[in-house]
Amino acid sequence: MAQRTKSPALTVSLLREGIIESVHQVQAVVCDSRGRVLSVAGDAEHPTFIRSALKPFQAIAVTSNGILERYQLTDRDLAVMCSSHAAEIIHTRQVFNILWRADIDTNALKCPIPSDKTSPLEHNCSGKHAGMLAVCRAHNWPLANYLERNHPLQKLILSKFAEILKMPPDEFIGVHDDCGAPVYLMPISQMATLYAYLASGESLDLERIVRAMTHHPELIAGTGRFDTQLMQLTQGELVSKAGAEGIQCIGRVGEGMGLTIKSNDGSKRAKYAAAIQLLHQMGWITPAVSEILTEQFLSIGSYTRLDVAGELAMV
Repeated sequence: MAQRTKSPALTVSLLREGIIESVHQVQAVVCDSRGRVLSVAGDAEHPTFIRSALKPFQAIAVTSNGILERYQLTDRDLAVMCSSHAAEIIHTRQVFNILWRADIDTNALKCPIPSDKTSPLEHNCSGKHAGMLAVCRAHNWPLANYLERNHPLQKLILSKFAEILKMPPDEFIGVHDDCGAPVYLMPISQMATLYAYLASGESLDLERIVRAMTHHPELIAGTGRFDTQLMQLTQGELVSKAGAEGIQCIGRVGEGMGLTIKSNDGSKRAKYAAAIQLLHQMGWITPAVSEILTEQFLSIGSYTRLDVAGELAMV
C-alpha cells in the first residue's frame, strides 16, 4: 500500500511573461470518510502539522457539550470559532459576543496580540480561543491554563478527532501552534480523512459545524480570501479551511470525500493554485467557478501568473 499511495507531486510554477521564475512542489491526497486513499499526487503519508485546518475539529468540544445552547450562541459564533479571520469588524465583534455571553473577560484570551493590532480579539485564532474558554467556563475548568496539553479541554479535543481516525490519543505527537494552542503531526491522508468525515453528514455535531462554516463563509477567512471565496461560490457544496505552512483542506459536503494539499515550502500561492486545479479536475467546482478563482488567485500580477503541472493519480 505504501508504494501505491505515491505518485508524482504537482509542480506549481510562477511564470513571468511566460518564463519560469520560481517553482513549488505540492502534494495532495483524496480520502473517503473510512480513511481509504482514493487518489494522490506525491506522498499520501507525508507527515506534517495540520495547523489551523484542525479548527473545525477543535470546535467539536463546543457542539458536543451543549455549549451553544447554554450561552445562547448561534451558528455565526460557531463559524468564527472555526476561523482564521482577517480581524475585520464582523470578526472581532463575533468573537467578543462569545466571551460576553459566557461572561469571560477579553484578557482571558491567551492568543497573542498581533504586532500591528491592539487586542487579542484581532488575532486570527481568537474565535477558536473564545470557543475553548466557553467550554472551560461551562465545565468549571481552569481558564488560566486552557492551552496546556494536559488540560481537560485539550484532552477532550484530542479524544474527539482521535476517535474519528480510530487511533489512540496518545499516539499523536502534539506541539504548540503559533497561537499557543496544541496542534498535531499527522500524515496528510489523515487530514483528508478528517475532512471527508466532516463533510459526510455522519456526525450531527460536525454537520452543524459544516452548516455554520458554509452558511457564514465571510466569518471563516475574510473579504477576498480563499476559503471565503470558495465557499461563497460553491454555495454549501464544499467546506474549506486553510492552515499555515501550505496546508489546505476541503471536504465535499454530503459525499464523504476530503482533499488535503501540502505545499512543501509552505507557500500560500502554490496551495491555492493546486487546489483550483484539482477541484476543477475532480469536478468539484464548475468551469465558471474555476475561472473566477483562477483570475483571483493564479493571475497574481500584471506580468506574472501561476501554472500547475500534474494531476491526481487514482489508487
